[in-house]
Amino acid sequence: MLFTLLFIAYILATIGVVLNLLISGARPTKTMAWLLVVIVLPVLGIILYLVFGVNRRKYKFYKIKEAQKVKKYLSRVDGFYEDHFTEQAILPENRDIYRKTPELISKNCRFLPYPDNKAKILRNGPATFDAIFDALEKAETFIHIQYYIFEEGELTDRMMKIFKEKAKAGVEIRLLYDGVGSQFLSNKYTNQLQELGGNHSCFLPIANMRPTSTLNYRNHRKIIIVDGKIGFTGGINVTDKYIRSDAGPLGIWHDMHLQLEGPIVNSLQAVFVTDWNFATEREENGDLLKDKYFPKSEPKGDAVAQIVASGPDSDFSSIRQEYFSLITQADDYVYITNSYVIPGEAILTALQTAALSGVDVRLIIPETSDSVVVKWGVRSYFEEMLRAGVRIYLYKDNFLHSKTLVADDEVISIGTANFDLRSFEQNFEVNALVYNESLAKELKSYFMEDIENCEELKLEEFKERPVGDKIKEGIAKIFSPIL
Repeated sequence: MLFTLLFIAYILATIGVVLNLLISGARPTKTMAWLLVVIVLPVLGIILYLVFGVNRRKYKFYKIKEAQKVKKYLSRVDGFYEDHFTEQAILPENRDIYRKTPELISKNCRFLPYPDNKAKILRNGPATFDAIFDALEKAETFIHIQYYIFEEGELTDRMMKIFKEKAKAGVEIRLLYDGVGSQFLSNKYTNQLQELGGNHSCFLPIANMRPTSTLNYRNHRKIIIVDGKIGFTGGINVTDKYIRSDAGPLGIWHDMHLQLEGPIVNSLQAVFVTDWNFATEREENGDLLKDKYFPKSEPKGDAVAQIVASGPDSDFSSIRQEYFSLITQADDYVYITNSYVIPGEAILTALQTAALSGVDVRLIIPETSDSVVVKWGVRSYFEEMLRAGVRIYLYKDNFLHSKTLVADDEVISIGTANFDLRSFEQNFEVNALVYNESLAKELKSYFMEDIENCEELKLEEFKERPVGDKIKEGIAKIFSPIL
């Protein structure tokens, strides 16, 4: 009798999963993938679907926008931003095809392109943290820091030293970190910051998580804003893995970051302010929507820049649309460096179409991975891309963590988002687009330098890989919706 009841419950739960997939409007490939997971892993598959598979975007991320307070605040952010900065926005005077991307981004996530910015590419940890510490030491009004991984060590100790000096000088300090990525950040460290008068908050802390609604939705953004004048974003987290070879098993991580000055910093600040308000659930001192935190900026350079923000609370997958737009509009080349390439149907088709159309499409992907399942999930797409003429390079020098794209000597994207479903649908992400020829050529040159540390895959050789590898790839591909 008990077995019969359990079996009936399992059948009903499976039917529920199927109905949810149909109602949510999931793509056929995604529907079939989840059905395979449910069938191959009875009971566990259903649990995995409830945690990882439910379309939170359709339901606005566990009803975030149904909460009146948050909905009202998001509306205020939009209104404040529009009132203060819309008149500065322009469409970049690049080729006509690249006029489409700025308009796309402005519609799908509201952020407009701004001229007169200075943008500097920061390659690897030492250069990035030298620039960050220099900016922090010059702070006069406020420091806003947001990271997925904020891990105690040499870098955080140095930051705390700066925090102490700046707190004495009356500088406001706010630290926002993710509940999973920074789960080992100690109370000792945050209490120390609190004692200085600084504020800190955890984005969806583990203790408050609901496994079927919030566990899988992480804030993967990396943002620093100093005085509203200088900002940083990119792939680099605050962890000693970027400066010490003994900080982890994969050696020193190779990554890219971007330093921004000019009007675009306020767009980055708007992302932080929204996340801070959500995480803290309070409006301290009348809220952060003040001119003090969004100062008017004088021209700093000749770069047009635009922020792309996306998350499970978004109406559209802005990051996916950004990548799709840049790939499909490329005329000469598109070079992508990314640590997790599990593209899904749309981006895979974009890459194949571009390559088959004669565009020089190249990917640099790490040879090693911090996840065995992800490694085989990434490799499961190699043959389809190679057949279309996409050139794939495996980076062999330590672990590659960059998330960059450069196309046609005209536009670059540097940010936090990977080429996978997690970044497209589940994580809160942020990228910076810069429409500038000199920066595009600079990032292109770094790409070519990285190729020197790579092994290029050849289709005929890859097709001869062991059957065991093909089986691992096939299994990983089934589980790609939850990677």
